[in-house]
Parts: sequence; structure tokens; C-alpha cells
Amino acid sequence: MTADVVIRRARPEDAEAVARLIDVFADDALMLRRTPEMVELAIDDYVVGASRRGAIVACGALKEYSPSVAEVAAIAVSRDVHGCGVGRAIVAAVETLAIKRGIFDVFALTLQPAFFAAIGYQRVDRARYPEKIRRDCLACARRFACNEICFAKNLRLEARAAA
Repeated sequence: MTADVVIRRARPEDAEAVARLIDVFADDALMLRRTPEMVELAIDDYVVGASRRGAIVACGALKEYSPSVAEVAAIAVSRDVHGCGVGRAIVAAVETLAIKRGIFDVFALTLQPAFFAAIGYQRVDRARYPEKIRRDCLACARRFACNEICFAKNLRLEARAAA
């Protein structure tokens, strides 16, 4: 629990609230939109942060590209709880989901490089993840003007260092 926010796996009934939260940042061109239907189709890949009253105030997802590589995606934290550690907790929950699935190479494309650097991610060339480029980037409306920065983390190395 962080800032009176409980981090948990997302449920189908969370899909609309997750999409609304993401839309707040999509309105500012900080994220790509996701419809409630898109979220619900991938609900098993999402984690959420819920307030004591049950409101969804944060979310994140694990987007698998291969049996060994996944993206830490759709990280959104309500401005009401910025700076309270909720973003770190969401990313940690997504990383835990990756480890449970046997995935140790994770990456994120972000407009918040300082956040990912602060939680142990290293800046890398996005060309390191051709699966992402083929599946998502080629069809993206922003592909010719993308300013997202790629960060990666090897969860197996981090677990060894912590032991």
C-alpha cells in the first residue's frame, strides 16, 4: 500500500476507469489512447492502484512480445497521487507479473525518462526491440515524429544483485 493506494491485478470491471485514466494523459499527448474494450481484452496484463474508496488512480500493463521480452506499458498515475510512490509500485507490480510469466527482459518507451532512470532502467536504442517496432510502431500515427525514449531492465540481473 502506497499513499493509501492498494496495488492489485486489474479486473474486467476496471477497464472503463483504466481507459479514462489513460485518456487524461492522452489528451496531453503523453500517452496513446486505449478504449475500454482494448483494456478489457488485455485485462489479465494490467495492474491497478485503487484508493480506499475503490477509485482507480493508477495503472500499468505488461505487453508481451516474445516468451522472453515484454514492455512495461500504459503506466498512468493520477495527478492526485503523483510523488507518493504509486508509479514505482505500479511498475514493481508489472515487473512481478513479468517474473511470474518467466520474462526477465523488460523495456519501456516513455516521455518520462527521469522516472525510469530513477527506478533502475537503462537507456537503450529502441532498435533493440524489433518486435515492438514491427507490431506497434509501424502502425502508429506518431511513428515519424516519435519522441519516446527507450529504457530497459533485466529483471534476472536485478534479482541476483538484490540476493
